[in-house]
Amino acid sequence: MTDEIDDAFSDEGAAFVPYLAAGDPDYEASLAYCEALIEGGADVLELGLPFSEPIAEGPTIQGAVVRALEAGMTPTRYFEFVEELDAPVPVVCMTYYNLLYQFGRAETGEPGPRAFVERAAEAGVDGFVVPDLPAEEAGDLRAACDEFGLDLVSIVAPTTGEDRLQRLVDLSSGYLYVQARLGVTGARADVSDQTESSLGRLADYDLPKAVGFGISSGEQAQRVVAAGADGIIVGSALVDIVAEGVEENHSTERVADRLRDLARELKEGAMTGAAEGAQARPRPEGK
Repeated sequence: MTDEIDDAFSDEGAAFVPYLAAGDPDYEASLAYCEALIEGGADVLELGLPFSEPIAEGPTIQGAVVRALEAGMTPTRYFEFVEELDAPVPVVCMTYYNLLYQFGRAETGEPGPRAFVERAAEAGVDGFVVPDLPAEEAGDLRAACDEFGLDLVSIVAPTTGEDRLQRLVDLSSGYLYVQARLGVTGARADVSDQTESSLGRLADYDLPKAVGFGISSGEQAQRVVAAGADGIIVGSALVDIVAEGVEENHSTERVADRLRDLARELKEGAMTGAAEGAQARPRPEGK
């Protein structure tokens, strides 16, 4: 685990990990929106590198990907974005393996993830989430992350079997992305009943557990963290605000204010949930 991500999850309370697609709806607005989330309490920023076939995403984030690609976002531009953002919190790149693999071919003539990881480390990226990369094929990316000091975060689904779960844990560093429900990303009005059972399965593993897929309010964040999560990952609820801003022709400042406000609500809910969870856990004898 990098020191930056370790620190983000070691503070008292729970980590807030927001997601936005870099370059949505354009480069400058996207910078402002990322800065607003950091001001609102982000502990880690999950920054999507748009890919034309985002198979794990629901309609909301697919829309963000389309807007970012149409605005000219590319891997090279993404690295420039990270450098200009110069975030005071860890940045985790969420993208798809084909982009990493082909970047090496374009840059060095040798396909594979090493060139991408090296450039990402130079830009200030601290880790990766790659939803379409099977654990069995992740050796090259894991080796590159180890070489350049970056984390590799794995996604654990409610249906992940025990053998595969152990393989994912062994592969991972930073934190585990715990998928709260089956299906694709998208904001929901409820908290999945699968969340608590998923966290229970992972309780004996040392890596922090951050729950995503569907969290959209402070109340939901509170419930998820009280159930045992070390952090929350929120994407679609934030991207919905960006999409509405595009549709309604809202100013960048107005959209940034809304993102900041929701970030504060989510962070506050997570912190309240952490306090509740601490009170509910048995105290050691003599304490």
